[in-house]
Order: sequence, then C-alpha cells, then structure tokens
Amino acid sequence: MKRSILTLGLIFAAQSLLAQDWAKARLNNSPRHADWAEIKSGDRMIKAFVVYPERKDKAPVVIVIHEIFGLSDWVRSLCDELAENGVIAIAPDLLSGHTYADVDEARKAISELPETQIKADLDATSEYALKIPAGNGTLAVCGFCWGGGWVFQYANMNPKLKAAYSFYGTAADTKSKVANIACPVYGFYAGNDERVNATVPTAQDLMRLANKKYEPVTYAGAGHGFMREGEKPDASEENRKARDDAWARWKTLLKQL
Repeated sequence: MKRSILTLGLIFAAQSLLAQDWAKARLNNSPRHADWAEIKSGDRMIKAFVVYPERKDKAPVVIVIHEIFGLSDWVRSLCDELAENGVIAIAPDLLSGHTYADVDEARKAISELPETQIKADLDATSEYALKIPAGNGTLAVCGFCWGGGWVFQYANMNPKLKAAYSFYGTAADTKSKVANIACPVYGFYAGNDERVNATVPTAQDLMRLANKKYEPVTYAGAGHGFMREGEKPDASEENRKARDDAWARWKTLLKQL
C-alpha cells in the first residue's frame, strides 16, 4: 500500500532504489556539521541540505543538483563527501512542495518541473550559497544523471559559477546553450552509456568553436550512475573503479577552486 510522503529531501521507501543504508551510514557517522536550510524562491520555499567542511578558513561552495530520483540519502552522503574534501556542499530539493509515494512518482514529478522553476530554484540557491558566512565567494555546480544535464544548462545561465562538473548528463547541443558559459565544464561519463555519450562530440565541437573549456573523461566499462552504483556494497568492479578514478580527478579539480 502506498503512503503519501511530503518530500523534505528524502524518499523513505525501504524496497526502492533509494533505500540506501550504506549511504545513511556515512551520514550517521560523519563528524561534519550538516543542516537543512529554507530558501525563498519566488513565491515558494524550498529545502536544501547543507554540509560544512572542517577547516579554519572560508571555503568554496558547490551546488549539488540531484538525480531524477530526487534528493536521496546517496545525494546527501555525496554532499558529506564533498565537505570532507574541503568545500561547502548545498543540495536544493527541487521537488520541495511536491508529494509522492515512490521512485516512479518522484521521477514523473521531476520530468514535469518547468524549466523556469528549476532555474529560479537554482538561482535562489546560488544567492543563498554566496551569502553563507563560512563561504569565500567562490561558487561551483555539480550534478548527476538528470542533474548532470542541468549542469550544462545552468553553466550557461549563471555567470557567477567558477566551475561546472557534469556526471553522465546529456551535453549541450546548440550554440545558444554554450554561448554564455563563463566557466570550465568538466564531464564524467560511463563507457556503457551511449545514450548520454552520443551527445558529447557535438558539445565538444560547440565549446571549441565558442572558445570554451570542456574536458570530458569516459570511464571504460562503467554504467550510467557509476558514482552511486560504484559505492554500493555489491558494486561491480568496473563501477567501483570508475567511481574511484572519478573522485581522484574531482578532488584535484576541487583544489583549484
């Protein structure tokens, strides 16, 4: 029997993809401070999960755009891992105000979100992020799957971004979608994900012609969602290696913020 759930960034569905006890364990055992923020976005209030690094100086802020499954335990644990690497991570719940009972309903709700609303929520999150007292004024964005596709779009919408990290999200396909990108875009792709990978060459051409920096890397043998799948206790060797290699690359890039 289904039960309606008011989303506060979590989907409590024990038998679903998002029942991620291994991700909860990281959150429960983390020494870092995490909190829920309420952010005004137009006439709406959205929730955002924020995790702070343990450091004595101010830190860059990275906006995390969740997967099509919503703001899951894994996404929140990813925020904690980002904070472990020295940045403030903030993940807006783009389904704030929606109700849904399972993963399929969450996916449907996200696919129906108006682009103008998503942009407004990300803009509101950016404004909030830049005012965090512990932040140093440097802002970046990352995203996964559906969120990875939005990374490319949002990099073209927000000139304040210093870097964009797109994980297995579809890439830009027209000149207008790269014309205003003011920061480097770093892509992380799975070898076994042709639906997404087929969009990369066009984006490479567009970014090169527009004199923009785009550095895609493909991880052989990995499947779509390897950053999440590679963390599972029963992860395949290919997904686990791709996740480890991607994190090694990402940590180096984060230090450049």
